[in-house]
Amino acid sequence: MSRSSNPSHRSGLLLTLLVLALAPAAGAGAGPDALIPYEGPSFEDCLLTRIETQLVRCDNLTGAGVSAPFWIPEQ
Repeated sequence: MSRSSNPSHRSGLLLTLLVLALAPAAGAGAGPDALIPYEGPSFEDCLLTRIETQLVRCDNLTGAGVSAPFWIPEQ
């Protein structure tokens, strides 16, 4: 069996393999969250309160673990 030694055939095959290797994966950036519209931050209309020493806004812990001051109202 003889192999093709045509340079244009080899370069075409090499170019095809290179394009396939560098092509991005289809659909990698689209997920189910991309279809949900953004409604803004969840704490928009909520007051800052505390539970013991944790700061809370709209049932979300906030404050990066810093103890809440005593003058913040407690839930």
